[in-house]
Amino acid sequence: MNTAPHIPVLRLGRVYESLDKITVSDHRTGEIRAQMSTINAGIIRKDLQKIGAARAALGRFTVAQLMDLCGKAGEHFLNGTLPLGDKGHTQSAADYVTTLSATSGLPHVMVRRNMTKIHHALTHMSTVLNGLTRGLDTGILDVGYGVAAGSPCSYYPTTQALGLVMPSNSPAVNSLWLPAIALKTPVIIKPGKEEPWTPYRLIQAFIAAGVPSEAFGFYPTDHEGAGEILRSCGRALIFGDKNTTQQYANNPAIQIHGPGFSKVLIGEDEIENWPKYIDLIAASISENGGRSCINASAVVVPKYATEIAEALALKLGPIEPLPNDDENARLSGFANPKMADFIDGAIEADLKTPGAEDVTARHRNGPRKVVFQGGTYLRPTIVRCDSFAHPLANREFLCPYASVVQVPQSEMLAQIGPSLVVSAITRDPGLTRELLASPLIERLNLGPVPTMRISWDQPHEGNMFEFLYRRRSIERGWV
Repeated sequence: MNTAPHIPVLRLGRVYESLDKITVSDHRTGEIRAQMSTINAGIIRKDLQKIGAARAALGRFTVAQLMDLCGKAGEHFLNGTLPLGDKGHTQSAADYVTTLSATSGLPHVMVRRNMTKIHHALTHMSTVLNGLTRGLDTGILDVGYGVAAGSPCSYYPTTQALGLVMPSNSPAVNSLWLPAIALKTPVIIKPGKEEPWTPYRLIQAFIAAGVPSEAFGFYPTDHEGAGEILRSCGRALIFGDKNTTQQYANNPAIQIHGPGFSKVLIGEDEIENWPKYIDLIAASISENGGRSCINASAVVVPKYATEIAEALALKLGPIEPLPNDDENARLSGFANPKMADFIDGAIEADLKTPGAEDVTARHRNGPRKVVFQGGTYLRPTIVRCDSFAHPLANREFLCPYASVVQVPQSEMLAQIGPSLVVSAITRDPGLTRELLASPLIERLNLGPVPTMRISWDQPHEGNMFEFLYRRRSIERGWV
């Protein structure tokens, strides 16, 4: 008898079991960890016609009250035992760690690290909103108008709901939508196929904290259903590779979270000190199993590229898979082994183009792709590229991967292309001015700061407040 929990659709506060279900399975053993109801685009469309009631439920609270509830939700998420599905199952924090690890491939230590990031965002929501709003008195959002910086102002919502098409690669990406609840905006979530656990647990944590259940839609669905969420919600976030996201590139109502192409750059003034930065660069490449858009996927230097590539390969190349519960585990398994096959094949195919060398090949004990305890893993890859013209020089993969490219400092900004994060190790005032003026860099770290470091008081990819609210001019004729 199958005792796996059933994860239902959550239709704006109503639990719904569908006849159509999919299974969520252990990536190593194939054991079914849950059955999950799925829903079609028509039902999503029907539910979104009632989204005004969901927004009204949040509107009964002030922003300050919702920030307080976010803090309580953070404690429930990190430490609580919460409902899992509609058949009486519950999930402790420890259960969440082991289950998510089993289906996503992330080792326990990385799941807990991601949990801590989400908890921090929830319990510091006032800091987050202060950064997003640039110090706006959030009481203005409760009444719709007020005074900011000595001038009358008014803000109005750009949407009735925030749509979310979520990935399966890293739980911490869920932290991006958390401010929406404090900003009185319901969320309509399509979870990742292998990672329904984090958004579902967050929803249950919010409800346990006292946030109305009507504020949450949880819609496991197909491609058509995802498209309906993106079209019908006035604002939406989509996560995915370039092929998935590029069709929405010119739609201002959809915020794209695709490849980050994040980079570490060393200036001429600091390049002689490169050995003392190897640990920082290696961490930027490999933390969180290399699965984040803020992992460095290229290292750009004016000289010593060969030596730096060798040092990184020596440090990262020997890393091997370890059991999921090993505290030293640094690699993530692939829930879909075909993705590992694709990545491994893509790297090998492009290595046939002259001008690149997999420097880690001589430091690995065996092939890049390995099977360990039933799971499929990709070991780290450092590629020394002769120029940014090589197809492997500006690539990003769901594993610890980076190119090392030697470029004259005067040409760096012209060659590196759009970058979600650039950690620029330089004190050069001229280069610093160029970096600060570049429209191609979303987040800039000046000095020896890992690309993976996030400051919650600053958005690292889009501003959720400016996405969900717009300022209007206002004059009041009545006193």
